Amino acid sequence: MSDHLMNTYGRQPVTFVKGEGIWLWDEQGDKYLDALAGVAVNGLGHAHPKLVKAIADQSARLIHVSNIYHIREQQQLADRLAGISGMDRVFFCNSGCEANEAAIKLARLHGHNRGIENPEIIVMEKAFHGRTMATLSATGNRKAQAGFEPLVSGFIRVPFDDLEAIRQVASRNQNVVAILVEPVQGEGGINVPHDVRAYLAGLREICDAHGWLLMLDEVQSGIGRTGTWFAFQHTDVMPDVMTLAKGLGSGVPIGACLAKGAAAEVFTYGKHGSTFGGNPLACAAGLTTLDVIEQEQLRENAETVGSWICEQLRVALADQPGVKIIRNAGMMIGIQLDRPCGDLVKRALEQKLLINVTAENVVRLLPPLVMNQAEAGQLVQLLVPLIRDFLSE
Repeated sequence: MSDHLMNTYGRQPVTFVKGEGIWLWDEQGDKYLDALAGVAVNGLGHAHPKLVKAIADQSARLIHVSNIYHIREQQQLADRLAGISGMDRVFFCNSGCEANEAAIKLARLHGHNRGIENPEIIVMEKAFHGRTMATLSATGNRKAQAGFEPLVSGFIRVPFDDLEAIRQVASRNQNVVAILVEPVQGEGGINVPHDVRAYLAGLREICDAHGWLLMLDEVQSGIGRTGTWFAFQHTDVMPDVMTLAKGLGSGVPIGACLAKGAAAEVFTYGKHGSTFGGNPLACAAGLTTLDVIEQEQLRENAETVGSWICEQLRVALADQPGVKIIRNAGMMIGIQLDRPCGDLVKRALEQKLLINVTAENVVRLLPPLVMNQAEAGQLVQLLVPLIRDFLSE
């Protein structure tokens, strides 16, 4: 414990000192099953040997140079991301909120280039896009926003998974330039559109009709977590802008804002930048992450094991009226209860299990993509009694 850290986190009473695969060990040598993966960051688990070697090798060569020079690893990662996504250009930064900040700036510049003096962006209720002033303003969480007013203007909020609400905005507002949406809402409670194909297709149709940009926040859902490289690839829809972070560097900070078509040409020299963004070390981690996901078929694993966990939980908790719904998109899993359940995080920790509660009443699981079915079975065996005991009180 340190008295010199700002009190910005509700930290759990444990300090981890070592990890391997889906497991973590604390200072006392106790072993924990990590079903949170650093909040969807550690997709390769902990201490993956190929990632460890890549980081060590790269740090021995070159950790950082300025973006006023060409960076080989950055160019390679940009090419790789463009190849697997179908996007055209990439801007690298250090986090998800920075990636979304870049997308917001891009959308506003796009609007000004079209002669719109006060460009506005449609965002969703229960969305989470970050904690910088612009991304906090775009976020649909009043609790997170409280105390930071005045918020940044230029956002119009509508319900998630509601195309008609967006059509109504389009019918009366001439300043809209973009829609910013998570294909699967993570912090909002693992909210999945009732028909993701129809929803994204509808968003694409509306954007095309009005000359808006379709911007997808895949900070949490991207990099294999839903069973495809990116959640939008469960559909035939292509975005104009997509943001990434979390799982891209497997723990090494990196974010990216990708753009396609005309949107890819909006940023020009001097319009945006980052000191650390896309440095050799972070990009080496990103390249290795993509390699391992492909080599070990972790996208397929996320789909099959994530669905298996969901089905096992549904069967085991079928007789619990306090369980409202269990939903998932690959290894993004949410168990919605009929009451606030934040205390489950502490109870799970006592049983050597790491989980998260979001939106007050949703148990959120974001396991490492390397989790196998046997390990998933251990997760279910630990979690089910905790939920049962909690609901019986």
